[in-house]
Amino acid sequence: MELVDVINSRFLEHIPVDWIVVMLAFGGLVILKYFIFFLRWIYVYFLRPCKDLKRVYGSWAIVTGSTDGIGRAMALELGRKGMNLVLIGRNPGKLKAVSDEILTGEYCRGSKDKDSIRVKTVVFDMSGDLIEGIALVGEAIKGLDVGVLVNNAGLANSDGIFFHEGRLELWREIVKINVEAMTMVSKVVIDGMIERGRGAIVNIGSGCTVVGSFPLFAVYCATKGYVEHFSRSLHAEYKRSGIDVQCQAPFYVYTNMTAKYQKTSFFVPSPERYAKAAVSWIGYDSVCIPYINHSLQAFILSILPEFVINAYLMRVGMRFDTLKRNNN
Repeated sequence: MELVDVINSRFLEHIPVDWIVVMLAFGGLVILKYFIFFLRWIYVYFLRPCKDLKRVYGSWAIVTGSTDGIGRAMALELGRKGMNLVLIGRNPGKLKAVSDEILTGEYCRGSKDKDSIRVKTVVFDMSGDLIEGIALVGEAIKGLDVGVLVNNAGLANSDGIFFHEGRLELWREIVKINVEAMTMVSKVVIDGMIERGRGAIVNIGSGCTVVGSFPLFAVYCATKGYVEHFSRSLHAEYKRSGIDVQCQAPFYVYTNMTAKYQKTSFFVPSPERYAKAAVSWIGYDSVCIPYINHSLQAFILSILPEFVINAYLMRVGMRFDTLKRNNN
């Protein structure tokens, strides 16, 4: 113990007092930063109220990819909030089923505006003719007080796959749906929002943009990187116009896309559970992780070295590929 004290005293003798003060001050600032971060985390996930979307933004909401998974759950949750809905999807039968569920199901029964909710549907296959589909959307929303747009429609390779092994048609379709279609729908909707001076656009991104890389899902994650930067830029451009643009970055949610490999768990919520959190975040922050357990997941990833994350994600992606081969 005496030897340690001698070493410490001699070490401190050679450090200028000014440097000791600077290091202590720097350490205090770092601690203060994380303390403020923790207090904000408590506030946004437990105390911050959900905005009255209908009053703040407008009475209609548009949801793309609204027939399954997150899109369906978001539509149901917005209906519960009393929003009229324009549902966009490629399957007429599924669109009708979701429309009926909103008008007659338990979510609608929980809304005080149950009897006045209106639902419109637009059949639009975003892997097909985008110009024709966008014209249909523009016609459907003409004269509507569209307050919220949820760009949820997306496509991913459902299995981990090396870039060179993927079909060119698959990569092209992922880019077309995740980038081109999302951009064009945003354009046709934002014009009316600018005229009315209010609105909210929610672009569903991915938690893969939080990590440095996501091997075996390269094209999908690259398109979600576009979604994030597109949202950040529009948020800065249109905030002064009363339009809040947001990218939500969920990690895994139990949907048809992930059902073969994931079950609901602490880190994998059901679409309905995710949607409740997602709707409560509309209008706050340009980029966010609405589901609290996903935020914990993001924090863990942020403190791990990138090579550890890459090794883990490669293992996960290869497991997906192995399961696919075994199922076939």
